[in-house]
Amino acid sequence: MAVAGKRIVFFTTLVLLWQGIVLLGIWPESMIPSPLSVANEIYAGFKDMTLIWDIVASFRHLLIGFAFSLIIGTLLGVMLAKVKALDETLGSMILALQSVPSIVWVPLAIIWFGFGEASIIFVVIIGGTFVMTMNMRIGIKNVPPLYLNAARTMGSKGLDLFLKVVVPAAIPHAVTGVKLSWAFSWRALMAAELLSSGPGLGYTLAYASDFNNMSLVIGIIIIIGTIGAIVDQVIFQRIENNVLKRWGLDERNP
Repeated sequence: MAVAGKRIVFFTTLVLLWQGIVLLGIWPESMIPSPLSVANEIYAGFKDMTLIWDIVASFRHLLIGFAFSLIIGTLLGVMLAKVKALDETLGSMILALQSVPSIVWVPLAIIWFGFGEASIIFVVIIGGTFVMTMNMRIGIKNVPPLYLNAARTMGSKGLDLFLKVVVPAAIPHAVTGVKLSWAFSWRALMAAELLSSGPGLGYTLAYASDFNNMSLVIGIIIIIGTIGAIVDQVIFQRIENNVLKRWGLDERNP
């Protein structure tokens, strides 16, 4: 059976089990609403354009923050890989900060920037920068010495060596860093929007929770997960697979 068929069967079974739990009355519907109730909330949100504008707002925050994450993360990664003193000092701090959950930065962002878009973008930048930094650092530091020695024997050095040998060799790690940075940025965005003044999917999720609208809460969670999975599979996973295949690093396609 094809992957698409397996997924259809899996999610259909999951929805049927969900409906079965609702019919058995194991939990009250105020806690676990029926799939139909969730579908109706999603439909109503798209019909009155509320969810459309929330998605647009969330992607605006995401794209701005994600772009800054890639730029800052790439520059920091190159610096850490090339300057040993920075790697031993700043690098250890970035490694520690990478393990800090994005939601921890939200109170600090609110104190510094208030409840507006600046706070959200700040948290997104923080969420995606460190993972990009560490992947870029690893990619540059792991360039095979054979490549460097061969290029040097042909007269390449300095910036020419970096641009023509180091950067191409580091691309697989950089692409993985972009993919992971997207995932971390997306999660950071939702954490930040939960405490924002709107609009955005996270804000609407918090609003629905405040009014105990569990159908909308679950509906938005499904939308967030679906968008994340689609972007990862359709865009970043394909880019990563193509790069790994081109660089001969995909064991499934030797």
